[in-house]
Amino acid sequence: MLTWPALIAVAIAGGCGAVCRYLLDRLVLGWTSGAVFPWGTWVVNVSGSLALGLLVGAGSAAWLGATLSTAITAGFLGAYTTFSTWMYESLRLIQEGSRLAGALNLAVSLISGLIAAGAGLWVGTALVASVA
Repeated sequence: MLTWPALIAVAIAGGCGAVCRYLLDRLVLGWTSGAVFPWGTWVVNVSGSLALGLLVGAGSAAWLGATLSTAITAGFLGAYTTFSTWMYESLRLIQEGSRLAGALNLAVSLISGLIAAGAGLWVGTALVASVA
């Protein structure tokens, strides 16, 4: 069960994650303006998957403590990554007649997110093994 300090830490980290997601999405949108594919959401979700894999692979709860690890993983990264925006953008592309782009958004985001999480898990685990 989470304590009040842990809940507050998750809430603060979640707010920071949401702001970081927005800023990175806008930055990528500036680089890719006019693109049909939602690159901002893709960059956010893949980088968040990589970060989560790294933290889990490195056993973040052991060296950060349960409260800080939960604040970062569930709070920050939970708000930073965005399943709902990914689904919304995919559906929007399909509804606007870009069926291929919508299907590619679903498939490419899923596959690259899994690869990023797996790579992060592998690197995080290797880092811990090299230190031990």
